[in-house]
Amino acid sequence: MSLTADQTSMGAEIAPNEGGDPAELPGDSDDSQSETEESEFGEIFVADEPSETEQDGDLHEVKQLSAGEDPEHAAKWEPDDTECVLNEDEEGMVRHRKPPAAKSNGATGDESEKGSEDGYIQQGRRTARNRQMSWGQILKTCAGIFLVLSGAVGYVKYQEVLRSRVNTPLDAPRVVEEGATGATRSPDRFWGTYRSNVYFGMKTRSPRSLVTGMMWMVQYSRAVPRIVRPEVRHTCEQGDGLPRYGWLQHDGVNFGMQEIIDKNFSMVTEFVKRPGGDHGGDWTWRITASPRKSKSISIPTVSFLFYAATDGQGTIQPVLENNRLVAITGQTEELGKFRMSFPKVSRKNITYHHLVSYSPRLDLLKSSVEHGMRRLLFNKTRIQYGLAGDLIKRSNMPDLKANVLVHQVTLEVPCVLEVVFESESFTSRNTRLVGMELTRELEKYKVAFDEKFENTFGLNRRGYTEKNLRFAKAAVSNMVGGIGYFRGKSLVQSPYNEEPVEYWEAPLYTAVPSRSFFPRGFLWDEGFHQLLISKWDTAISKEILSHWLDLMNMEGWIPREQILGSEARSKVPAEFVVQKNQNANPPTLFLPIQSLMKDLASNRSEEDILLLKRMFPRLKTWYNWFNTSQLGNEPSSYRWRGRDPGANKNQQLNPLTLTSGLDDYPRASHPSDSERHIDLRCWMALASGVMADIAKVIGEPGEEYEATHKLLTDNALLEKLHWSPEKQLFSDYGKHTKGVVLEREKVPLPPPPKPGMRRQPVPKGKMYRVLKGEQPTDKFVNSFGYVSLFPFLLQIVDPKSPKLGKILTDLKNPQLLWTKYGLRSLAKTDPLYMKYNTEHDPPYWRGQIWINMNFLAVRALHHYSNIKGPYQSQAADTYKELRRNLIHNLYVEYERSGFIWENYSDVNGHGKGCHPFTGWSSLIVLIMAEKY
Repeated sequence: MSLTADQTSMGAEIAPNEGGDPAELPGDSDDSQSETEESEFGEIFVADEPSETEQDGDLHEVKQLSAGEDPEHAAKWEPDDTECVLNEDEEGMVRHRKPPAAKSNGATGDESEKGSEDGYIQQGRRTARNRQMSWGQILKTCAGIFLVLSGAVGYVKYQEVLRSRVNTPLDAPRVVEEGATGATRSPDRFWGTYRSNVYFGMKTRSPRSLVTGMMWMVQYSRAVPRIVRPEVRHTCEQGDGLPRYGWLQHDGVNFGMQEIIDKNFSMVTEFVKRPGGDHGGDWTWRITASPRKSKSISIPTVSFLFYAATDGQGTIQPVLENNRLVAITGQTEELGKFRMSFPKVSRKNITYHHLVSYSPRLDLLKSSVEHGMRRLLFNKTRIQYGLAGDLIKRSNMPDLKANVLVHQVTLEVPCVLEVVFESESFTSRNTRLVGMELTRELEKYKVAFDEKFENTFGLNRRGYTEKNLRFAKAAVSNMVGGIGYFRGKSLVQSPYNEEPVEYWEAPLYTAVPSRSFFPRGFLWDEGFHQLLISKWDTAISKEILSHWLDLMNMEGWIPREQILGSEARSKVPAEFVVQKNQNANPPTLFLPIQSLMKDLASNRSEEDILLLKRMFPRLKTWYNWFNTSQLGNEPSSYRWRGRDPGANKNQQLNPLTLTSGLDDYPRASHPSDSERHIDLRCWMALASGVMADIAKVIGEPGEEYEATHKLLTDNALLEKLHWSPEKQLFSDYGKHTKGVVLEREKVPLPPPPKPGMRRQPVPKGKMYRVLKGEQPTDKFVNSFGYVSLFPFLLQIVDPKSPKLGKILTDLKNPQLLWTKYGLRSLAKTDPLYMKYNTEHDPPYWRGQIWINMNFLAVRALHHYSNIKGPYQSQAADTYKELRRNLIHNLYVEYERSGFIWENYSDVNGHGKGCHPFTGWSSLIVLIMAEKY
């Protein structure tokens, strides 16, 4: 496969081998460690053997053989009769030879003297030689020790480098420049409804923002005192059972209007911002509450609780008049001084309470407020719950500073309440944003929203009804109104970290899939989100994409789920908090980048070029990470990492592939290195094409990207790797069998009960995966569904290919994917269709209708219907029918249930999963507008 020159750059720096073992360093060898003295540091260095050997107490000189000398014919060395003695000199104890005594065979004294002199000379020479040899041995030993210690230190440092890579930022300029989101450089988007998880609240895009919000509770109407405190609404919860809530209009910047229907009353929450000063300007909320029209519902008494809280920075103080909290004043680094006022309501039977308290974390705000409530007697007949005042003064903790202030107003509905925030630096305001001035501003923004909506999507001129338009506006408004601003540290882990470690603290400006269930950033969702947001407001979309790319570490990895801050962390089960750096997520950010480049092609500004230039190094590193970490065994094949062969001790029918985004979609039954995943290969084909386009626009070399794109879109090679001749479909490949089922383990029955005793319940064993029938072998998986469609969904299949005709025919088969509500995710004929993956995990991507995949299908059909070929008219007919089915079902279900849903039943079209799910399900608006 042709890859870019930088594709392996990350791996070359110190890339882990497959399986998590450290990469072999240059010069390392598997044979460098002995069997008996194994060292983790590499070769053990041993000093050379001495040139003398000791035998029977004597020292014998070892004769060195000359080159080419045969050791068997070498002259035998005869030892002389010298003695071994130890002489001590300045170097310590040195072993040498004692000269022989004079011979008695008639030698003269001179000869004796001469022999003695020669002996001492020889002795001196031997001593010098031995001393030199001893120094050599010492130096060699020291060198060996030094090398061993150096190797040990190097190994330790190498391991430290490997451990640190997972939480080290990429060494490249950030796309979002320092201070770019602050009040000075971005005053219009400084304040916003960036608290996606609460029903109504606002914060700034500051590292430690002041947070504001609203809670409410319905007081008991009976005269009988109740022990149980009324339910307090605050964060969006499916368990609250609200019939409907969500934004009806929201422009993403200055204005929003939301409808919330509770069980016995409804309200509209509105906000308007007014620019001015140096710290983001002013804003005002209006809450209009009304009783629900029903004979069985009495007029409720509702307590509205408006609060401000600091998140570790800044100060706030209460302003009291006659024990009523009339305002909150304060100061933070980025807001400067401010005042948040609560205008008095002219009504009878109204009560006010307040709370001055402390909350250790933002996710505990509701608990802190509930802790500060007391049961109070109202009108001598009813019990009400009200806030207890200043708990800080009563705490006997003089150093504790209040960081939560709450204003409670209790009254019967209908009512209209306002909350006014004013920046002290805004000195040129002529009127306050209250009363009629607020009404005029709201009306102005409502008209502007409707005009922008029609100019962007053109649904009115397409003949949609007012109810259709209301539905579409709600979908767009909930997408942009759900955008949040988060800051915190992810928990991450690599194979080299025994325990999870913290990522660096980072901000994230992002849309969220669901305010109730997923109020945080998801990487592969965000690519789909930006397809819609980029059409509505390109500036917001560019900034969101930039924030995501700035989350990249030095390896090129982006954690797929962003759980930043205590509020986000409180919504996530512990087992899903830690993100692992081997695991990818579909690189869907290339979808909106491709869309933006097309939209801006005719009017591309210098600012757009500069943005692409800032993005390119990070996109390049991300692309290279996929091409080094997610490759398959076969050339030009890819494999999702993260599949668990153990599958929770064999309790999963088909081991999950969470990294693909299609969690329980059937893959090879037995995860192995031989797997080839067609969806990932198609994603990389898209990515290589977009990289080539960007390189061309900004003047960077792009030949390698073009070559890779050509390779990955080669239909012949694609069919060789992924076309199943047996089933005539595109398919994954791997170690697979259909002979796996879930069976309940057998457990011993309890003993019979004794007379007069009850029979013990029969214990229920766990469900385990068992293999029945054929053994797994390497083969095509042959599950027809969304994964099989990827060459079609991402428009890789040649328009003239018979494979396209086969896909279009199979799409319309009701026994496979076709329903009158949209395309189901898995064919009805598949063995795993609507099967539980474990005893407790219901099917997720095994038959339900998902709007993001249906959007790609509609987009692909539109593409092929506009290209000449043998299947053009077939694609056009299928496009019209599928588009009509999707629009009709989502609208009807919204009217019936009050929500847009995560997915939809293939049986009756009813919403399934979590709600409201106004992430990628909001793409229905682009389908309505035919903007692909």
